[in-house]
Amino acid sequence: MKNLFAKALQVARSYDVSTPENGAVLYSVSYLPTKENRDKAFAFATAHPDKMVIEHTDCGAKLVEMGLSSNDSGLTADEVAEVWCVASQRFIKAAAGEVTAFVDNADPRSVFRRMELPNILENPRLTTINGIDKLEFAGKFK
Repeated sequence: MKNLFAKALQVARSYDVSTPENGAVLYSVSYLPTKENRDKAFAFATAHPDKMVIEHTDCGAKLVEMGLSSNDSGLTADEVAEVWCVASQRFIKAAAGEVTAFVDNADPRSVFRRMELPNILENPRLTTINGIDKLEFAGKFK
């Protein structure tokens, strides 16, 4: 499985993660009892062809193809999380404009709270989250 982990990290570090301006859609499901936020994000992206969750990028699609969207990839949960964190950080850094986020009840340990939100705040090309100034939106999670 070390070979799969190394290949997945290479994909996360190098495959395209770009989205149209105002097109990035995030969701948080880490440590939550349901995948409701994910389901809402996918439904939103499906209804808005100019919007993309990470799984719609070349990078995310390849990781899904490699089995990293389920628990049966053979990798540990920590390894899968590390791969997605690398890809997600690049996804946020490449994004511009507004982010749409389905992050109700996002856990402090989640990828969104630990990595995505701080990177949104650091990205000067990202201005708002769900139509709200990104700093004001982030204040909800303090």
